[in-house]
Amino acid sequence: MNGPLEGIKVLDLSRHLAGPFAAMTLGDLGAEVIKVEAPGIGDDTRRFPPSWNGISTYYLSTNRNKRGITLDLKAPRGQEIARMLAADADIVIENFRRGTTERFNLGYDDLNEINPRVIYVAVSAFGSDGPDRDKAGVDLLMQAATGLMSITGEHGRPPVRAGTSLIDLTAGANAVQGILAALYARERSGLGQRIEVSLLGAGVSWLTYHATAYFATGEVPERMGSSHGAVAPYGAYPTQDGYLVVAVATDALWRRFCGVLGLDDAVDDPRFASNPDRLDNRAALDALLEPVLAEKSADEWSELLSSAGVACGPVNTLDKTLTMPQVEFDELIVDLPHPKIPEFRMPGIAIKMKGTPGSIRRPPPELGEHNDEVLNELGFSAEQVAALRQDGVI
Repeated sequence: MNGPLEGIKVLDLSRHLAGPFAAMTLGDLGAEVIKVEAPGIGDDTRRFPPSWNGISTYYLSTNRNKRGITLDLKAPRGQEIARMLAADADIVIENFRRGTTERFNLGYDDLNEINPRVIYVAVSAFGSDGPDRDKAGVDLLMQAATGLMSITGEHGRPPVRAGTSLIDLTAGANAVQGILAALYARERSGLGQRIEVSLLGAGVSWLTYHATAYFATGEVPERMGSSHGAVAPYGAYPTQDGYLVVAVATDALWRRFCGVLGLDDAVDDPRFASNPDRLDNRAALDALLEPVLAEKSADEWSELLSSAGVACGPVNTLDKTLTMPQVEFDELIVDLPHPKIPEFRMPGIAIKMKGTPGSIRRPPPELGEHNDEVLNELGFSAEQVAALRQDGVI
């Protein structure tokens, strides 16, 4: 088997990040994915820098395990072909502006009519209904709108965006969860359904304990850098050669932590005796810890503290992360044959399944790479495909 979703067919009408990431994840788990792009233009991310041998690394990152075709969805003939593909699909993923797929005759009602088993996934910024339904949204805007930026960054300094497009990627992961649940439900009912995933919902879901604490106390959380509102010491501390993160979640770990640092007097100091005490006296606590932690390297402290059971580790730059022995062991970075990039590497499959593992079978497709192949499978002759190309439909 190529994975647990072998035999499942996905029509990927999405662009950018959330939708393509969801479709790629399904492909990694064995599904057959056909990515549809506009002729001559393709996914906008194909033009995002930097490039690798002339191909956008952004595009490369979320489009493996797909066959790629081009279709002009504004043209009736292009819509007809898309409907033919949807009629045989288990899943359709799209992230157009509200009402666009309906104008293309590719909305859920249109496709459900010809394929009642189809699972239709609409990814949007704010959802398809409600007061903000027509607003556009990108990851930066949604990190701001959902309050995540307000709690990210250092106290007294401007809010900052998380270093990756976490809302887009969370929305993509949410889409996959919804799809898998819908596939399970279809096994019992025989019917597909419409799934809606919004960037707003993805961001709000990340608020978890922050939102609950706000409802309980009425206090609006502030930026705390790498610190934590419920645990101390917790955060990034400078060492001889870089930063070390430390998370001391219990009083028992606090005693072990102090033992390693040689701070025996601090164990029973009434300012630090319990976690609530340490939270109330965080500034004094950090002032005590910082000069001691600066005496050794991050790796030295990491080894000593880890041996004592304290959660800690250096703040790695990407070059260190991507060469970690554990990353290599878990095949979290893989070499993938690519016709234009002999040395092509990218993140591997994070979902590890022993019985039905996923697989990486195809590099990200070139624009329209599989037009002839897919259209031939739909019954189009070589002459008909040539005519479609001549007319600009593909």
